[in-house]
Amino acid sequence: MINLSICFVNFLIFIIFSIRFFIFRIYFLLNDLVYFIEWDLIIIQSSSIVITFLFDWIRFIFISFVLFISALVIFYRKEYIIEDVNINRFILLVVIFVLSIIILIISPNLISVLLGWDGLGLVSYCLVIYFQNVKSYNAGILTALSNRIGDVALLIAIAWILNYGSWNYIFYLEMIKNDLSMFLIGILVIIAAITKRAQIPFSSWLPAAIAAPTPVSALVHSSTLVTAGVYLLIRFNILLVDSQLGTFLLLIGGLTIFIAGVAANFEFDLKKIIALSTLSQLGLIIRILAIGFPKLAFFHLLTHALFKALLFICAGAIIHNIKNSQDIRDIGGLVYFIPFTTSCLNVANLALCGIPFLAGFYSKDLILEIVLLTNINLFSFFLYFFSTGLTVCYSFRLSYYSLTGDINQSSLNCLNDESWTISKSITGLLLIAIIGGSILNWLIFSSIYLICLPSYLKILTLFVCIVGGFSGYLIRNVNLYFFNKSLNYYLFRFINISIWFIPILSTIGVIKYPLTLGLKSIKSFDHGWSEFLGGQNFYYFIKKNNLY
Repeated sequence: MINLSICFVNFLIFIIFSIRFFIFRIYFLLNDLVYFIEWDLIIIQSSSIVITFLFDWIRFIFISFVLFISALVIFYRKEYIIEDVNINRFILLVVIFVLSIIILIISPNLISVLLGWDGLGLVSYCLVIYFQNVKSYNAGILTALSNRIGDVALLIAIAWILNYGSWNYIFYLEMIKNDLSMFLIGILVIIAAITKRAQIPFSSWLPAAIAAPTPVSALVHSSTLVTAGVYLLIRFNILLVDSQLGTFLLLIGGLTIFIAGVAANFEFDLKKIIALSTLSQLGLIIRILAIGFPKLAFFHLLTHALFKALLFICAGAIIHNIKNSQDIRDIGGLVYFIPFTTSCLNVANLALCGIPFLAGFYSKDLILEIVLLTNINLFSFFLYFFSTGLTVCYSFRLSYYSLTGDINQSSLNCLNDESWTISKSITGLLLIAIIGGSILNWLIFSSIYLICLPSYLKILTLFVCIVGGFSGYLIRNVNLYFFNKSLNYYLFRFINISIWFIPILSTIGVIKYPLTLGLKSIKSFDHGWSEFLGGQNFYYFIKKNNLY
C-alpha cells in the first residue's frame, strides 16, 4: 500500500494537467486555433447569465507554467514544514489560489476576471498571514488593502462597460482608442493592473508579502499574483501603443526598476532581496509592454517565473538549514556545506542577470536590443541600462556572500543537502531554468527578430552586466579597504532600504487613521449607545412596560 499524502496527490494532478495544457498549446499554435466558448448558465425571461471562456495558445502556455511551478512548490512543501498540523489547509489554499489564476486567465469576461482577481486577493491574504505573528498580520493587511484599490477600479470598469450591453471586453478592444467611454474603462483596468503589479506608488506590499512561508513566496512572486496584472495589460495592450497612457506607464515602470534596484543593493534580508528583484523585473516587463511589444513582455514573464521560483525555493532551503535566519551576512561559505542548493541558487542568480544561454538571457537581451532600436528618450534609455547594471550588482553581491567568507552560525547547525524531496523539486526547476529560455524562444516566436545594431551598442548590454557585477564585488568586499562601505553612507542606505519611505507612508499614513476610527466606532456604536438604544433593548423596554 502506497502512502499517498495530499502533497503528492496534488503534485501528480498539477503535473499531468501542466503537460496536457502544454501539448494543447503546441496543437493550437500549429493549427492557429482559437476557441471561444459561451455557456448559458441561466436564462430568466429575456435576460441570460453567460459564462465565457477563451482558449488560445497564450492562455494554454501560461496555465501550463503556473501548474508546473505550483506542482513543484507543493512537492517541496511536503518536506519544508514536515510537522505542520495544518498542512491540508495550506495545500487547499494553494489549490484555490491556482484555480483563481486559471479563471482569471481563461476568461474574456470582466465579471469572471473580477471573480479570479478577488479569489487571488483573499487567498493571498490567508497565505501571507499563515505564520501568525505581528509581521505577517501587517504584511497581510497591507497586501489585502493595496489590492482592494485595484478591485474598486475593476468594479467601476464593470459598471461602465455595461453601456455596451456586454461584459466581454474582448469585443470592444478595437474601438478603445476612438471611444471615450472605452478609453476610461482602459484607464481603470490599468489602475487595477499597476496595483496588482506592485508598481509605484503601490509597490510596498510586494516586499512585505515575503512574510509568508517560502513556498507561498515562490508562487506569489513568480507565477501567480503579480502576473495577474501584467496579463490584463497584455490583453489591453492596444490602449498603450502610441498613447499618453503608454508614456505614463513607461515612466512608472522606470521608477519602479530604479528604486527596487537601489534598495536591493542595500538590503541584507535574503528573501527581501529576491522580492525586490521581482519588483525590478516587473518594472522591466511593464516598460517593454508600454513601448508596444506584448509578445516580448509575455516571453520575459514566463522566463522570469522559472528562475524566480527556483531562487525562492533555494533561499527557503538555505533559511531552513541555518535555523531560520534570513540575514545574508550569516551565510558565508555555504558552498562547502550545502553545495547543491548553493549551486542552484547561483544558477538562478546568473539567469536573473541575463548571463548568456540561461533562461533569463534570451528574453532580457532581446528586450534591451529592441529598446535600442525604438525611439525613446535618453532618460528612459538610462533607466533601462542602469537598472540592468543594478540587477547584476545585487545578484553578484548575493553570490559573493553565499560562495565566500566564513559561516557565522553556531556549531550546532546541521547543514546538509540530504532532503531528497526538496532536492528533487529544486532539480526540476533547475533544468527548466537552464533550458527553458531557449525552448520558449522557439515556441513563442514564429519568426526570428532581425536586430541590426552597430557593434558598440551590441556589446553595451554585456558591458553593463560586467560593470554592474564588478561594482557589486568592490562595494561589498569589506576586506578591500578594511571597512564596510555601506555603513559610511548610513542615511543614504536607510532611505534606500525603506524604498524611499513608501512602506512607511502606506502603513502609518494610510492604515493607522482608519483603524483608530474603527476602534472609536466600535466603542461608540457596537459597545456604546447603539447597543443600549438598539432593536433588542427597545424590544425589552416595550415588553417590560407592556406597551403592546
